[in-house]
Amino acid sequence: MAKRIKDGEFYKAFFTMTMTLAFQNLIVYGVNLADSVMMGAYNETALSGVGICNNIQFFLMMAVTGCCNGMTVIASQYWGKNDKGSIKKISAVCMWISLAFALAITLFCAFAPELTIRLFTDKDAVILQAVEYLDIIKYSYIIYALTTVLLAILRSVETVRIGFYVSLSSFAINIFLNYILIYGKLGMPEMGVRGAAVATLVSRAIELAVVIVYIFAADKKLKFRFSELFRTEKQMFADFFKTGSPLLLSSLSWGIAMSVQGAIIGRLVESAIAANSIATTIFQIATVITYASGNVACVLIGKTIGENGTLDLIKKRSRNLQLIFLGIGVFSSLLLLLCKGLIIDFYDASPETYDLTNQFIWVLAVTIIGTSYEAPALCGIVSGGGETGFVLKNDFIFMWLIVLPLSALSAFVFKFPVVVTFACLKSDQILKCIVAYVKVNRYDWIKKVTR
Repeated sequence: MAKRIKDGEFYKAFFTMTMTLAFQNLIVYGVNLADSVMMGAYNETALSGVGICNNIQFFLMMAVTGCCNGMTVIASQYWGKNDKGSIKKISAVCMWISLAFALAITLFCAFAPELTIRLFTDKDAVILQAVEYLDIIKYSYIIYALTTVLLAILRSVETVRIGFYVSLSSFAINIFLNYILIYGKLGMPEMGVRGAAVATLVSRAIELAVVIVYIFAADKKLKFRFSELFRTEKQMFADFFKTGSPLLLSSLSWGIAMSVQGAIIGRLVESAIAANSIATTIFQIATVITYASGNVACVLIGKTIGENGTLDLIKKRSRNLQLIFLGIGVFSSLLLLLCKGLIIDFYDASPETYDLTNQFIWVLAVTIIGTSYEAPALCGIVSGGGETGFVLKNDFIFMWLIVLPLSALSAFVFKFPVVVTFACLKSDQILKCIVAYVKVNRYDWIKKVTR
């Protein structure tokens, strides 16, 4: 049995891991921002094409993240019991499923690239740029899945610094390659969107190489052998599908829903596509602490349960975490508003795109407070506590029965202004706060998911 973590150590671990993951995510999104800024300066249609392809990347990210979240819930409780063998076996399940998703998406993009892009937009000029970008970027999908799963395995045992260093190196390499390949500097040909894709592919490959070296040469907690990354047993698949599959399905549902949202925006005025791409990138940067706090809460709450923590202790930590989440939300909202003008000015955007981006960010500045509370409360505390099915049901109801129908009516029936449709698409982030507050404070989510 692992030594039980004390309250002081718990909050120290929470803030240390959260800030490390936040900086890591900031650098990851910084790569996206660099792509977006450089493509926006190169050509606004190219920016829109890259933005459309990012919907595919987002769907893959949600599928792999869902697998990793399901694995983390189980692995963190085994970590509380110091059962490293079981952590390796559940990690292998996550690896197999994530690679299957990445391979399927890669093949779909390889054999039907234009069909894939037309799911998101009907603008021919944007489609042309998107297909050029997709022709190269699809090869990064399997690499991305491998890296993400390996980092999630390390995160489930409270190893997070390597992710920061990996992302930092990738960020520097990506910016340098973007500069020389998009614009044709230092003797390289001007490649436009294809240059941006090559830069991302190379940086992803270097990320994976660094993580693999760390896993096998430097990690002292799990001490993986290569064969153990893929060796598991049938019972672990059963455990994953019982506990982890709701989080996987929730992420898949969310990924599909975001793709549908992208398709709605993609069928409005072309400036809306570019504005959404810019605003979404800025929003991702503003939420780095939010999503990091949810990941860390999932690990630490799961570990507390695995250590046989008392009900009073779990209640106390859950209440304090909720207050921290709200504070993060207010901070993130202010950060978003303070930085929006500075970041938008980097883009060589048309006046229509600039104005629309500004309106979108004001909407996000409000909804980010809700996101910062409900997302880590449900995906962190409740899921980490072992009740993963609730998140799936909650996301399905809000997204598919409320948000998407309301947004489609706004866009195509009532023909409301674009910003109204955008607000409808983000409205669930406020509405979910009520459900999150009630659910977390009932404490009926505390379950053991280990053997």
